[in-house]
Amino acid sequence: HRGAGLGGGHDEREQTLNQLLVEMDGFEANESIIIMAGTNRPDILDPALLRPGRFDRQILVDRPDREGRKAILEVHTRGKPLAPTVDLDTLAAQTPGFTGADLANVVNEAALLSARQGKRIVGAEELEESVMRVIAGPEKKSRVLSEEERLITAYHETGHALVAHYLPNADPVHKISIISRGQALGYTITLPTEDKFMVKRKEIMDKLAHMLGGRVAEEIRFDDITTGAANDLQRATETARRMVTQYGMSENLGPLTFGHDPAQPFVGRDYGMGQEYSEETARAIDAEIRRVIDEAYNAASRVLHEHRDELDMLSQLLMERETIDKDEFDALLAGGVPEEVFRAKDEQKARKAEEAARRGRQRQPRERDVPRRPVGGPAPNISPVSEAGGQE
Repeated sequence: HRGAGLGGGHDEREQTLNQLLVEMDGFEANESIIIMAGTNRPDILDPALLRPGRFDRQILVDRPDREGRKAILEVHTRGKPLAPTVDLDTLAAQTPGFTGADLANVVNEAALLSARQGKRIVGAEELEESVMRVIAGPEKKSRVLSEEERLITAYHETGHALVAHYLPNADPVHKISIISRGQALGYTITLPTEDKFMVKRKEIMDKLAHMLGGRVAEEIRFDDITTGAANDLQRATETARRMVTQYGMSENLGPLTFGHDPAQPFVGRDYGMGQEYSEETARAIDAEIRRVIDEAYNAASRVLHEHRDELDMLSQLLMERETIDKDEFDALLAGGVPEEVFRAKDEQKARKAEEAARRGRQRQPRERDVPRRPVGGPAPNISPVSEAGGQE
């Protein structure tokens, strides 16, 4: 964008832009040449580039919707042996916001997980784990938390889950866990039931309350707070600021927008322009952001105080089980007995353990199968097997 530099417009960027415009227009006919380009920041392009005869046709390549994700998954799973229980439509529903590269990573990661376990097919469990790896990173099995930290994390994540469950406009809970992944000590995954292309104010407010549910649960149970909510608070503050300054959702300031998007600054243009509103307006914006956060915090507090017994019950179960999935979570809140709710998963774990032990016994070579090297003879030629086991 010309004139965007902090010291004026005479820098390498403007020279590059001018030369690009010259090459596109030129003084000679170039009828057989088609120029294409791509960018993820069309908002900072110089208007001269978008004139008719230059980059005048724009094609938006957005993140795929549910049908698009299913079609992409069908491409990437082609040639890979999938278990009969794998439903690509369900997997597409569990991956909102994923790009094509994310989905390819999910399938490849699932194939690797299956190969490491000695399986010949890719099952729903491996695909579920690979989705979690893309969202939150691999499990940090080497990270050992104290019992107190595990208890705080359990209440924190249960607080998120209960607020999301009981507020009418929040996304349904998909999984709760106190197993560390990436930088997180635990996580609560919520997934929308369908793709959304616009969001209501009520939905954003319930989402804010869900973000703050972990901090509120800590305060209710321990009468203290920790640093575990730092990322939640950062995301909540950014969301509240967008509501006030970009979406015009402020009750006190009205349907107005203020300034540019602070999350996508264009160095030179945005920093060089300075603030676009007065100090008095800035103070009003800060006060409104605080009011929005307080409103969401109070909503989360109200839910958790009303359901304190469930907060304690689920937190203790999370300490024992480490992970609670959607069906188990819903069944427990519907009054299900924990032993009956978890029986199916426990039986499945037992069957998997037996199957893994059986595969391990089958992989152990019998003495007569081990190739012997004659005394003084050459070593047998054994080719190494790749980690993916040919699944790629």
